[in-house]
Amino acid sequence: MTRIIGIDPGSLITGYGVIDSNGRDSIHIISGAIRLKGDSLPDKLGKIFAEVGNIIEEWQPDQMSIENVFMARSAGAALKLGQARGAAICAGVDRGLLVAEYSPKEVKQAVVGTGGAAKEQVQHMVKLLLNLKGKQQADAADALAVALSHAHTGHTRDRLEAMKTRRAVKS
Repeated sequence: MTRIIGIDPGSLITGYGVIDSNGRDSIHIISGAIRLKGDSLPDKLGKIFAEVGNIIEEWQPDQMSIENVFMARSAGAALKLGQARGAAICAGVDRGLLVAEYSPKEVKQAVVGTGGAAKEQVQHMVKLLLNLKGKQQADAADALAVALSHAHTGHTRDRLEAMKTRRAVKS
C-alpha cells in the first residue's frame, strides 16, 4: 500500500486527505480542513505551509497530490489560490515528497468517470470508494478525491510501465 496525501488548496479553507491505496482498493486514514479566516495573506500562506507540514510529519505519506488552479472569479482570486497551492507544494517538497498535480477535470474523470461531474457526484463517489459514513466536509472530500485520482492514475501508469517492460523483454 502507498500512503498518499491529497490537497485541495484554498486561501480561506485548504482541504487535506490521507489514504492508503494499492491503486485498486483505498482506505481512508484522515481528512480535514485548515481554516484561514481573518489572517493576512502572508500569515495564511505560513499557516498552510506549517499545517500541511505537520500533517505530513504525523501521517508520513509516500506521495503528495494537489489540485491545479482552475479559472477563478477574478485574477486576484486566482493569484491567491496559486499562492496557497505554492505554500502546500513547498511543504511537501520540503519534506521530501514528489508532488503530482491534477486538474479538476482529471480528478472528476478519475473518481466519477466523467470530467464534467458535479461536485456532489464527486463527494458521493469519494464516500463510496472509501466506505465513509456520514457527511464529509466539502474541502476534505475534494482533497480525498485528489488523493484517489493520484492512486488510480498511478496504478494505471504502473501497469502500463509493466506491460512495456514485458514487451521489451520478449523482443
